[in-house]
Amino acid sequence: MTKKFLVTGGAGFIGSAVVRRLIGETSHQVLVVDKLTYAGNLDSLASVASNPRYAFVQADIANAAHLEEVIRRFEPDVIMHLAAESHVDRSIDGPGEFVQTNVVGTFALLQESLRYWRALSGERRDNFRFHHISTDEVFGSLGEEGFFQENTPYQPNSPYSASKAASDHFVRAWHHTYGLPTVVTNCSNNYGPYHFPEKLVPLMILNALEGKPLPVYGRGENVRDWLYVDDHAEALILVAEKGRVGESYNIGGWNERKNIDVVRAICSLVDELAPNADIGSREGLISYVADRPGHDLRYAIDASKIERELGWRPAETFETGLRKTVEWYLDNRAWWERVRSGVYRGERLGVVA
Repeated sequence: MTKKFLVTGGAGFIGSAVVRRLIGETSHQVLVVDKLTYAGNLDSLASVASNPRYAFVQADIANAAHLEEVIRRFEPDVIMHLAAESHVDRSIDGPGEFVQTNVVGTFALLQESLRYWRALSGERRDNFRFHHISTDEVFGSLGEEGFFQENTPYQPNSPYSASKAASDHFVRAWHHTYGLPTVVTNCSNNYGPYHFPEKLVPLMILNALEGKPLPVYGRGENVRDWLYVDDHAEALILVAEKGRVGESYNIGGWNERKNIDVVRAICSLVDELAPNADIGSREGLISYVADRPGHDLRYAIDASKIERELGWRPAETFETGLRKTVEWYLDNRAWWERVRSGVYRGERLGVVA
């Protein structure tokens, strides 16, 4: 059955992966709603932009009047909400934008979605879904053992994760109070093609290619669970279509790695795939820098619920996904050079004076 998917933040890293998959592997129609801030990039949607099932509207999700018009005209069956300010370091520098987009914007979208859903009838009302995409960072920090589960108490530690925790709570409240048919997903760290180069993996790849320092927080002992973005996109569409209303699902890669081991693996791949005698071994570029304020030690997701209920497991190991990622950046220099020529050039963010 063909559905209409409205995807907020669809020009971002994860959102564009979802849109490319929806257009490339389903018969669904897709409307991307994106404000096109620094991290929104229509170049990431170039491969689907000419498809008649794809459309784009530039809009701020905090603008309720514009949202109401967009939703009314498109008449979606599914709203997938990925629009968010998402970088911890930027949230340290400027938390206000995170409150505005992640909290106020989510509230506005919920209100307009509720207004729209209440006006539906029959199967369209029964089958409508509001899918909110969130992060494992809302759960706080783990010790050396254990995993985040769907019922793990929230304990956000950064302005970013606090804003996402607030948005999660709003979504659940709109389901329990008003009956809006919602599903929520919380994911681990994504990596892969089209990733904005302020995040660890793409920043290290590009700096290694260019012979620039590879800044690692502290001693690089912080642990993250890594999820290849195309695996995540597959899981998100599955949850939007088949997830149980009112439930949340954790999506992880079962790929825990220390940050320093991630950086060393990138160095090894770049040395193999793009050797440069003038630069030499890229591990020599690693430099340890003062740790991020309030840096969480470890995140790890228990993704057994989504496997048990919906049959999803990631297809990529960290090794296969990372190789694909490095190869993509080598093959798509034009994409990241356009990004780097603009608002972000690899500088460090999130330093509290």
